[in-house]
Amino acid sequence: MKYTVSIEIALPRERTVQLLADPANMPKWLRGLVVHEPLSGVHGQVGTESRVVMRMGQRTFEATETIARREPADLHGIPEGSVVHFDREISGEGMWSVTRDRLTEAGPETTLWVSENEYRFDGLLMRLVGLLMPGTFRKQSRQHMRDFKAFAEQGEDVREAKD
Repeated sequence: MKYTVSIEIALPRERTVQLLADPANMPKWLRGLVVHEPLSGVHGQVGTESRVVMRMGQRTFEATETIARREPADLHGIPEGSVVHFDREISGEGMWSVTRDRLTEAGPETTLWVSENEYRFDGLLMRLVGLLMPGTFRKQSRQHMRDFKAFAEQGEDVREAKD
């Protein structure tokens, strides 16, 4: 299953990238995050493997995230007009996914975040989930992006949200 989602953030690209790349910010906008801890490497750097635990309703999902690409490596002083790339692979029981995030300048004070997502499922149950609920994955990706936008633009914290 593949899909692409996007959102505009009303902040300059360099500031958006800094907020997105800072691990201290993740619990503030990544709804359902329980744990995100590096197992090897340095958070956000290519090759780093991290343990990720997410809670969705009554379910908890544990996976390993591997940073596959981060360009440029230094997120300060990003050249004007260049594209920032964050690619990560996530593997867990019965599932593998890759997310390719691209951040570009949509204007002097606006960033366009485009996220290409691909999922593969193993086992009968997970394949059924993928077939019967493809919209759920897209909806969750859009929610994470909207939550990041609210955090970046207004300082909203999902941990304080009253859903």
